[in-house]
Order: sequence, then structure tokens, then C-alpha cells
Amino acid sequence: MIKYWLFSCLLFVATAVEAQRLNPGFNLPEYQEMLRVNAHIYEQDESDPSDIPAPEYSKLIYRSPAMGLNNLYELWQRDENTAIFCTRGSVDDNLSWLANLYAAMVPAIGKLEIDTNFVFDYKLSNDPNAAVHVGYLISTAFLSRDMLPKIDSLYQQGTKDILIVGHSQGGGISYLLTAYFYQLQDAGRLPKDIRFKTYCSAAPKPGNLYFAYEYETRSYGWAYQIVNPKDWVPQMPFTVQQLQDLPSRNPVTPIASTIKKQGLKKRIAFRMLKNPSQKAVVNYQKILGKQVSKMVKKYLPNFKEPTYFPSNDYVRTGTHVILTPDAEYFRMFDEQKSDEMMLHHSLKPYYRLALALKPTFP
Repeated sequence: MIKYWLFSCLLFVATAVEAQRLNPGFNLPEYQEMLRVNAHIYEQDESDPSDIPAPEYSKLIYRSPAMGLNNLYELWQRDENTAIFCTRGSVDDNLSWLANLYAAMVPAIGKLEIDTNFVFDYKLSNDPNAAVHVGYLISTAFLSRDMLPKIDSLYQQGTKDILIVGHSQGGGISYLLTAYFYQLQDAGRLPKDIRFKTYCSAAPKPGNLYFAYEYETRSYGWAYQIVNPKDWVPQMPFTVQQLQDLPSRNPVTPIASTIKKQGLKKRIAFRMLKNPSQKAVVNYQKILGKQVSKMVKKYLPNFKEPTYFPSNDYVRTGTHVILTPDAEYFRMFDEQKSDEMMLHHSLKPYYRLALALKPTFP
């Protein structure tokens, strides 16, 4: 009888401890708490989301200073096993919006020369064809430099589960932070037994298809993109696909090499199909790359413009969770009564949809 009682107690303790650990799968109450954490980060900003309650069981332990492209994050403790790194999204500030507008792509492996004594040597993917959003990469450089000592301290204290969360721009940056931390684990610069779980809420697209392939494979079950289908931000930046974005083995490339032998009309028709996308990418890199980089240098004068990746093939990334609006939602967020650009994008509509979502995910 005593043995049975002792076994039951040990089983209860083990179950309680395990219940506090992060688990794979989309966890609706967990995401709702992450939205409440996200809302808190704006309390000292003019863009106060309001109507969202305080976090229920998470405790704020650190708020970073603004850095880089006016980036900022908060560190929360959910419980003794789990920490939360919450990255702020865009605020009503020109520098903050430069992180969004600087939307040319750069290789997912390389270096960014940001300042005289700040060279960000990064690797976000093993695939040489992977490319990412340069504005969010600059933000990742600054934020990760401040986060890594915090992760080390947490680990020394026994915290090995980390939630990486962000809404809007914060979600876009959270993709790259997650990919960067995974690569640091592979390189032995972060302990391999740290477990990351990521919620990118209302996030823009972070990179190309090859980046997405590896990110989704590596983070399967542990990273989610949550989207309101009425929200325009997850469809940004604009996507342009070119012939060179395809894998090397494809049926289109041979046509391109043999079209020169065809008649004039066929050659003209092929160029009409091929050239517009190439010109669009050139224009995007000129405007959202070279021109915006000049504005970035006004704030980061020693920043050296990188060599851009010749693509604009941005894709949605991560396991998608769709917050489908219902009739009550459209009564609350009526486009006929509001001309607010962020009507469907801010934290308030996402929180409303998350409260209405049925917890049917694994």
C-alpha cells in the first residue's frame, strides 16, 4: 500500500513537472497569453492596443532599450522552466518602418557590416539558395546580440524552454531569430537541449522558398504563423517569381536555351513572359534595396550596403493557423464604418479571433 502511494506521488510530481514544459503543437491558450504579452510591450508607446488584459501567468523580468532600427524586446518568465522573448512590432516612427521598407533580399548565409565594431556573421540556413529580408536581418543582429547573454543566464538558472513571439514586424523578426538560434545550436554556440517554440502573429513574409523549406523542416511542430485572412500584412512584401527561382532541374530552362533557334514571334513571346518579372526584381532591388539603404545609413552611418540576392520570391513561412472571422467579428470590425488601415491587423482583432477559435489543433 505504501509502495503504491509512493509511486502515485512520484507519478503526480513527474506529470506536474512535464506539464510545465513546452510541448509541440499549436496551443490556443498559450497563443492567447502570447498576445497578452505582446499587448504589454506597447504600454509605453503611443500605439496602445487597449482592451487586451494583462498577461495571466507571465512575469516581466526585463525590457530592452530601443536599438538598431528602433527595435525592442521584452523578456518574460512564464514559469521556472519557460522564458518568453517578445519582439515589438512596428511603431509610429520612421526608423521603425525602415525595417519593413528595406525589403531587398540577402543570402541567408553571410556577414552584415553594421558598424565599425559590429559585424554580424550569420547563418540562417544551410541552403545556399536561401535568402531573407535584409531589414529584418539588421533587426535580428541587434536584438540577438542583447538576447544571447540573457539566454545564457536563463540556462544557468535551469530555464531551457524558450518561447519566441512577435506580432506584425515582431513576427517577421521572430522567424529570423529562431533560424539564427537553431544554427547557433548546430555550431555548438548554444546548448542543444534548449527548446525553442515560436509564434509569429500577423507576420510578413521573411524570406524565399528555400529558406522556408529548411525553417519548416527544422521547426516542424514548434513554429506557427497565425493569420487573419482579412489582414494585408501577411501578404507583404510583394512576391515576384523568376525563372532562376526554380530548381536547376525543371522543364522551363531547356525552353529558354532552345528558344533562340525558334522564329521571331516565338522569341518575342518568350521574352514577354520572362522579362517583366526580371525587370520587377531589378526595380524592387533598386528602390527597396539601394534607395532605402541610403535612408538606413542616416541612422547607421557606418552601415555598409550588402550585396543583394537576385530574387524577390517571398513566401509565407511556418505552419499556418488561420483565424477565420465570423459574423460577430465583422460587426465589431466593420470596414464600412472605419477607414483604419490596420483595422484587421492590430492586436485587438487577433485577440478577438483567438478567443473565438475552437481549440481543435493537436
